[in-house]
Amino acid sequence: MRDCEVAACFNRVFADEDTVMIGGASEPLYVPASEGQPARLFYREDFAASALHEAAHWCIAGSGRRGQVDFGYVYVPPPRDAQAQHQFFAAEIRTQALESLFAQAAGVKFRASADNLEVSPDVFAQQIAIARPDMHRWCMDSADCRARRFLAALQHAAIGCGGDQCGAG
Repeated sequence: MRDCEVAACFNRVFADEDTVMIGGASEPLYVPASEGQPARLFYREDFAASALHEAAHWCIAGSGRRGQVDFGYVYVPPPRDAQAQHQFFAAEIRTQALESLFAQAAGVKFRASADNLEVSPDVFAQQIAIARPDMHRWCMDSADCRARRFLAALQHAAIGCGGDQCGAG
């Protein structure tokens, strides 16, 4: 799937959630809904992986976090000291585990991101692999889980039922 197909799938599935996914941004960003404006979930450039990652953040975020810019997270750019890198991993493990499920459904290659060129992503990738079954259970067992709805839509679209949605949104 291409990024625009991921975004079209997200926008179709969550049309009732007052949130739109938009590509082409220089950096990912979530902006909550405001008067007369839906929430906007921006992903980087034309990267399907970025769209899937931002969708994972949105699916995990509760209503309180969805009311805050960037879900209330404060980004600490690299280089990070060991404690800051550990905090990054702790905040990202569930998101990237869910992203890996979305990527598999969409036929998009998943790569764990340590978001720090000074750190090998290998150990983090192992932690994501360990967390992945728990995130899959969470998707399947949670009542009205947004992630489950999106996962099913990605699977449906990836087998050819979604059509070419590039340029449609």
